[in-house]
Amino acid sequence: MEMFVITRLQIGTVLGAIVLFAGLYFGFDTKASADVKAAASAAAPAQEVSPETMLQMAVAQLPADASKELAALEDSLQKLPPDAQIPVLKRISGWWYAKGNVPAAGIWAEKVAVAEKTDTAWSVAGATFYQALAGTEAPVVRQFSAEHAIKAFENAAAINPARVEHEVNIALVYAENPPPDNPMKAVLLLRDLENKYPENASVYNALGRLAIKTKQWDRAVTRLEKAYALDPANPNAPCLLAQAYQGQGNVAKAQAFAEICRSNNKE
Repeated sequence: MEMFVITRLQIGTVLGAIVLFAGLYFGFDTKASADVKAAASAAAPAQEVSPETMLQMAVAQLPADASKELAALEDSLQKLPPDAQIPVLKRISGWWYAKGNVPAAGIWAEKVAVAEKTDTAWSVAGATFYQALAGTEAPVVRQFSAEHAIKAFENAAAINPARVEHEVNIALVYAENPPPDNPMKAVLLLRDLENKYPENASVYNALGRLAIKTKQWDRAVTRLEKAYALDPANPNAPCLLAQAYQGQGNVAKAQAFAEICRSNNKE
């Protein structure tokens, strides 16, 4: 049976679109470096860390020429008044992403969000931390990234509570890193959102993604077909539907949605 390569939008049902937007927002290529997983894992210490300590460890791993580049960026930042620093903060976040250290990119994206105070900025920060979470098996880095992702999406939701996607993204973080005392938290959050917003496509995208994760292919297809019907323009549903139909064994449907996914995500 043919296997299909799903594009980078597979990183999350809503998160994927946010991460793509981050490419324009911060000025970096959203196709993560091959070193992302290794860099994130290497940053993991034996105990909990603060953002400052995480950045110190990231800097310690840089070669001399990269350290000079970063020092120049940070020096230019210090020479600017606070209200003029945002473009440089974005550049530094993008610089870390390009170097393959997604947790560090997230920390600087968080600084952007603090300065901008918009739900979009917090969403980008949350999506970057989500990618850091999904890109490593190092427990401390995963926990650090999960906590910061959740906080970022909570801040986004507080600023713009009408945008349901922020709450969906919180659930997706819990799905990626379930709390030990409440492993069903993501499902419960999404079911509550489904009751509140029965016509919101992002909720069904997320529910479909969870069904894929647990190999409940029929349920995944049902949820994702509903998401696609509610919002045919959403680029994530076709990519997820290709996976769901592949798992279900429906090759023709999987091929059809994989082609839509590829078409939606051409460079």
